[in-house]
Amino acid sequence: MRVREDFIAAAEVAAQLLRDPPVESHWDRPSALPEFSVAGLAGHLAFQVLPIPEILAAPLPTEETVPVLEHYARVAWVDAALDDEISVRIRAGGEQVAVDGPGLLADKVDDVIGVLRTSLASTPNRAVRIAFWGPWSLTLDDMLLTRTMELVVHSDDLAVSTGCPTPDFPAGVTGNVIDLLTRLSVRRHGPAAVIRALSRAERAPATITAF
Repeated sequence: MRVREDFIAAAEVAAQLLRDPPVESHWDRPSALPEFSVAGLAGHLAFQVLPIPEILAAPLPTEETVPVLEHYARVAWVDAALDDEISVRIRAGGEQVAVDGPGLLADKVDDVIGVLRTSLASTPNRAVRIAFWGPWSLTLDDMLLTRTMELVVHSDDLAVSTGCPTPDFPAGVTGNVIDLLTRLSVRRHGPAAVIRALSRAERAPATITAF
């Protein structure tokens, strides 16, 4: 997989969405996600990109490195309720990231993308860690795959929230995201449910959502 190139491509699409005029005009309104404002959602979208240089500059983590599906089995937000501490923290973090408004937020994302276009290509696929996840690490490429998925999913959320067309991502980006979400769906619902949902409408389950 061209994980690093796909991450950059997804980040570029998300940064352009942040500049769409309807995002600014809806900035203080509720988003399509419960308890998330448009501003907070935009900040959360941008946060999938902004910390990456700092993560790459951090010392090699000492925590164990786990596979990407194990990561999702451990993170607290997957099964968290709206008022759980982790959910509240995520929403507050998005609001804080977005505090300067959509234009400056998009500028910051563009600046980081410019740095990463050069630095990612020469960075080994070493262990990296985002501290609030918990006491484990991912490989760089697995971490970027998780960020790419977040960029694609939350770009759709932001577009729906503001009346913008859902942006098109390159086929490689959506292919990798669909693959990851399918694996997560199988983990959650089992292979039979996913196979039926994709092939047999008459006995498809009510949902095969990954989260």
